[in-house]
Amino acid sequence: MNASDISGRQATAAPAASAAIELKGISKAFGPVQANKDISIRVMPGTIHGIIGENGAGKSTLMSILYGFYKADRGEIFIGGKKTEIPDSQAAIAAGIGMVFQHFKLVENFTVLENIILGAEDGRLLRPSLAKARKTLLELEHEYGLNVDPDAVIEDLGVGMQQRVEILKALYRQADILILDEPTGVLTPAEADQLFRILDRLRAEGKTIILITHKLREIMEATDTVSVMRRGEMTATVKTAETSPAELAELMVGRKVLLRVDKTPATPGKVVLDIKGLRVVDEKGVERLKGIDLQVRAGEILGIAGVAGNGQSELLEVLGGYATGTGVIQVNGQPLDLNGKLADGRARRARSIAHVPEDRQREGLIMDFSAWENTAFGYHRDPGYQSGLLLNNAAIRADTEAKMGRFDVRPPNPALAAKNFSGGNQQKIVLAREIERNPDLLLVGQPTRGVDIGAIEFIHQQIVALRDKGKAILLVSVELEEILALSDRVAVMFDGHIMGERLSSETDEKELGLLMAGVGA
Repeated sequence: MNASDISGRQATAAPAASAAIELKGISKAFGPVQANKDISIRVMPGTIHGIIGENGAGKSTLMSILYGFYKADRGEIFIGGKKTEIPDSQAAIAAGIGMVFQHFKLVENFTVLENIILGAEDGRLLRPSLAKARKTLLELEHEYGLNVDPDAVIEDLGVGMQQRVEILKALYRQADILILDEPTGVLTPAEADQLFRILDRLRAEGKTIILITHKLREIMEATDTVSVMRRGEMTATVKTAETSPAELAELMVGRKVLLRVDKTPATPGKVVLDIKGLRVVDEKGVERLKGIDLQVRAGEILGIAGVAGNGQSELLEVLGGYATGTGVIQVNGQPLDLNGKLADGRARRARSIAHVPEDRQREGLIMDFSAWENTAFGYHRDPGYQSGLLLNNAAIRADTEAKMGRFDVRPPNPALAAKNFSGGNQQKIVLAREIERNPDLLLVGQPTRGVDIGAIEFIHQQIVALRDKGKAILLVSVELEEILALSDRVAVMFDGHIMGERLSSETDEKELGLLMAGVGA
């Protein structure tokens, strides 16, 4: 079935039922960019309604209009059948709408309770507000299974618990409609499973939930209805039970998408990366890596699996020259400096090590700088980028334009600031910069975090292509599906140790999950 055959398909709904939310003819432009074009959608009460689409399809813009962050150029909003003006987020909250953002809006040095009442205090005296909020919070926690210590400081909580606080904030403000924007982008698989149990309970209590995600598995497992957006338009709304991941992917991208990684068996060569007894102690004196031994060979992908916070990030940081450690690391038979003057990123690049960091916005890009400037970062001393004592900006721009073409970066505008690209296109800029250096060793962390299905397919292809050129790749991902699909071998980390190694073809998520929990070896 082609996308053109199913585009515009609509899920049937009883005409007498009032929608919890109905948007009619919503349009929004930012200058010449039409973010939303004549969008209409109905979300029924007591359901989980998914909205999917590629990065830049207009999903977040549409939800920002519903939550009052943006004002639509044209169109109408109906809440419970009643036409409603939503000029700002306060109006959205008053209409019973709450929003949980991908990047949480919490004050890190405040307690859970203080964050819950922030902006919703009863009068000038804080103590009565806190007392009332504590009582209400305990009732909400019990009703929805959202247990959080009200006196815990936010910065001491994991991301899963912080997300619960955001949901509790919305419920405390009496939200009947919850919008969740990419809610599992920062969660471990176990935390994501717990989140969906909570959402199921909220639905059972009559809450209406809009779930924005690019993960088709989550859509199929969690939603009742799903709407698909492409290039600012609504292409289809279907009952989840009446569709499939392949159909949804085609609707999103406009073509058939390969939902598995197409690769031949690896043919490993010489040892490129050899790690022995690697230890890392953080600034608080906590030992994060506890004697790691690993090898990665030319022509193979070694995946590192594990729940976030078990040493994977520290491993990448030491190898990338961001952190110091003790032990022995050799690349192509020559030792790396782990503590001295040559223990930085520049020295690593000189040793043919490229690094795609886990957090592209904080570590991979300078968001206010242009794409062409970001493409040169770390490599600005290369002869091809020099013009005497100065940088050859024209050459860098031309090189960036060529890279953008090869990596399908949209829009292909080297002068555009990094912050103005979607997450998937930001990731492509970082990958283009690192992969096109033809490194002997590629370090890649969370390669497809927050990236849509079309970009995921492309990124996986680029990583496999580099492997097939005989390069060594160390991959860190919290997505077990991605680890199993991309890796030739898998090493599992738990509490700073390597719990075991497996061939990807001879293991599964259940066995890896046990190792991730510190069970077995």
